[in-house]
Amino acid sequence: MIQDLNSKQPLVSDIKLTWHAVLKKLNKEYGNEIYNSWLKNLKVKTLENETLVFSVPSKFIRDWITAHYVDKIIFYIEEESPEIKRVKIIVDAMLANDHDAMNSEIFIEKNRKSKEVSYTHQSDDWPLDERFTFEKFVVGHPNELAYASAKRMAQPEKFDFNPLFIYGGVGLGKTHLMHSIAWEIKNHNENAKVLYLSAERFMFQFIKSLRQKDTMSFKQKFRSVDVLIIDDIQFMMGKSSTQEEFFHTFNSLLDLNKKVIISSDRAPSDLDSFDDRIKSRLSWGLVADILPANFELRHEILKKKALELSLKYENKITIAEDVIIFLAKTIANNVRELEGALNKVVTFANLMNRKVDVELAQTVLKDLLRSSNRRITIDEIQSKVASYFNIKVDDIMSAKRIRSFARPRQIAMYLSKKLTSRSLPEIGRKFGGRDHTTVIHAVKKVDQLKSESNKFDEDINVLTQIITSS
Repeated sequence: MIQDLNSKQPLVSDIKLTWHAVLKKLNKEYGNEIYNSWLKNLKVKTLENETLVFSVPSKFIRDWITAHYVDKIIFYIEEESPEIKRVKIIVDAMLANDHDAMNSEIFIEKNRKSKEVSYTHQSDDWPLDERFTFEKFVVGHPNELAYASAKRMAQPEKFDFNPLFIYGGVGLGKTHLMHSIAWEIKNHNENAKVLYLSAERFMFQFIKSLRQKDTMSFKQKFRSVDVLIIDDIQFMMGKSSTQEEFFHTFNSLLDLNKKVIISSDRAPSDLDSFDDRIKSRLSWGLVADILPANFELRHEILKKKALELSLKYENKITIAEDVIIFLAKTIANNVRELEGALNKVVTFANLMNRKVDVELAQTVLKDLLRSSNRRITIDEIQSKVASYFNIKVDDIMSAKRIRSFARPRQIAMYLSKKLTSRSLPEIGRKFGGRDHTTVIHAVKKVDQLKSESNKFDEDINVLTQIITSS
């Protein structure tokens, strides 16, 4: 059955309405910049049996969406319309150039064979991204512990810790390291049963097994692997039944001496609503954080990305050093956004036959640069305050009340209130699960000290400048 969504025939289910709901979720997931640059280009074309067909204006857009966003698109579509199992993306020949038209169709389904990791129930698991390997990961001071521990976990010899828990903010490289571990393990032993998926996917499969009354197959699948890699475990917060099943799976694998690698946007102790026994278990092995990339790391990442883009365009595109420095200084939120910004500038330059310079970057990225200037994270504030006072971020997060830790903690809370849009309860949670009244007290205390001491007021002003200009 083929349904033309541009015709006036009634649909069995309103697919356009479904896609509208999916777009809202994608916009919330990735933000306006990515949504407007990429996802909005997807136009629903037809429904062919269980396959939803989209069109896009160019092969480049098609390939980029496929590489970065297709798994989440499939996931949300299946949430809204379970009868849709696959998506197909074609290039609109009316908009594409001749080169694009020669290779204008790509077919994606959940059981893609290419580079598939899991050897059990492949149709439900996520494929690995071949771009995410250790060789392509740029290492710097903010991520060197996470990188080293990931490399160690991927080695075939006996491992020193288990599980490995990697945490950090959005777009800092957690998923890259998770994929890298899986690729490395498979390179050492192609018969190893490696299962990689997101926490959302784990929940989806667990709920699906409950509905189908087939939990035994679910348990067998997850407890028979050699390596289990789960991304973004914070999405299990508030899901008590899923947490319980994860806990038993987790324990079973550790008891069998199988490797478990977990990622999250926060430390195990900050996983609100997680049972204490789970948080304790997650901390048993090695907990490695990834801090926001400093200027040096951002610069190196952009240099590597610039080389890749230059090769892609057969050295027809030259990316000047001042462009790289400009982007490295201006976009400090996350690595994903940083690479996406450079890619967008180069793509625009290629399409418009323009020179890649700072002026072009400012024009193409004006919306991103405007929002980037406004967006400061609590993680970044904690890191900068800890560095300023020569203490560790863990000291700021700890319950220690000695003045050398308590005062920087209060300052970090104060700056989080002043420089971010986070609510008081959210700020409290980011500081080791503290109550919002603690944040209120910290803000009042810092305001008082600012009025009483010029030196203290100067420290706050310097810190504010450091954070807002990085």
